Amino acid sequence: MSMLRDKAVEIVKTLRKASFRAYWVGGCVRDLVMGQEPQDYDIATDAQPEQIMKLFPKTVPVGASFGVVKVLVEDCAFEVATFRSDGRYVDGRHPVEVHFSGEKEDALRRDFTINGMFFDPIGDQFIDYVGGKQDIEAKLIRCIGDPNRRFSEDKLRLIRAVRFTARFGYRIEPSTHEALVALAPQILEVSAERIRDELAKILMGPHPDQGVRLLHQTGLLKVILPEVAAMEGVQQPPEFHPEGDVFIHTLLLLDKIRSPSFELAFGALLHDVGKPPTFTIRDRIRFDNHSEVGSRMAREIGHRLRFSNQQIEVVAELVRDHLRFKDVRNMRSSTLKRFLRNPTFTEHLELHRLDCLASHGDLSNWEFCKQKLDELEPEEIRPKRLLTGDDLIGLGYSPGPQFAKILMAAEDAQLEGRVKTKEEAAQFVKKEFPLTSSGSASR
Repeated sequence: MSMLRDKAVEIVKTLRKASFRAYWVGGCVRDLVMGQEPQDYDIATDAQPEQIMKLFPKTVPVGASFGVVKVLVEDCAFEVATFRSDGRYVDGRHPVEVHFSGEKEDALRRDFTINGMFFDPIGDQFIDYVGGKQDIEAKLIRCIGDPNRRFSEDKLRLIRAVRFTARFGYRIEPSTHEALVALAPQILEVSAERIRDELAKILMGPHPDQGVRLLHQTGLLKVILPEVAAMEGVQQPPEFHPEGDVFIHTLLLLDKIRSPSFELAFGALLHDVGKPPTFTIRDRIRFDNHSEVGSRMAREIGHRLRFSNQQIEVVAELVRDHLRFKDVRNMRSSTLKRFLRNPTFTEHLELHRLDCLASHGDLSNWEFCKQKLDELEPEEIRPKRLLTGDDLIGLGYSPGPQFAKILMAAEDAQLEGRVKTKEEAAQFVKKEFPLTSSGSASR
């Protein structure tokens, strides 16, 4: 038994000793039924928030008005919630009021049957008022009660249904699926941050291709990411993409991704997002400048979904540079080394590998870059610069915008082995950027 589980048992025991009913509830019970070790434990009880806070020395009333208290045990946190039924929902996300109730009423207010079960760790007994165990056996995602009501109460459940279906490789029960499709346009009532987080869990989960396919089939994708939905039916040159259209290619790529970072996950989804708006047919199908167009679109999507600034930059760069690998064998040594030393090059390289595997299958440029990384020492890829701005001033140059150009050229020569000492770099600069009488470079 894990330390986390031991602590979750102790919380139940403490509540029971005080004459309260208490059970594990939700995702941890679902995981136990599936034979998996829970990553966290939530507890439901008939004790009310103020009673919970009196029983445990360290608590945080994270949602006391909704009956939720966080109980801290050493370095672990457990949500302990009072059995409740919910009143009216007015914002598509939260009830305006709750009523403390019994365990059955608490189960019936929850989202999906697989998440509506209780477990008594003292008596080693499952308590299932909603048919959760039966649906796990049937591999079904089913709303508890009326699907239209469950989705209307909390619109985030629309995308959560897709996430759970993809995560477990299940099917959506027909009436749940019908309600999901009907209410899909209402997903935008949910905050962009919540939608972003659910998308990230789908893309970083075990079956991102199935998740994106289901988002598309239910109509959620064209509401959340119309730019990605537009990929369907956009044909590609068969000599480079024998697998089919842009959407099929993207799904095949997502099928091969494993435990990606947030940035790689979204970079993979959006790497060809610029193809639909740049599609043309001349001598063959072409997507002129689709990487640059796609990078701008990725930025817009990142802002819309409230990515952090750093996440936006990395995702946009992954989209912009994903075709650079076709030129790596012909790059100047300085250009290649700068590419290889990119702080996120590992993700660029993995995206290229996945892109190849999802299309023509040729990994020769990926292997070339791997070989170069193995051959080159870190100081060869990122050597200490031989010259600085102060050195240029010492040589008689006046500070200004030209400094960046001069220093870049000097570093190019250094990376390519044409200069190896400070003195050689100074001579190179004097030759390539002759001084004028005003102290500026003539180039």
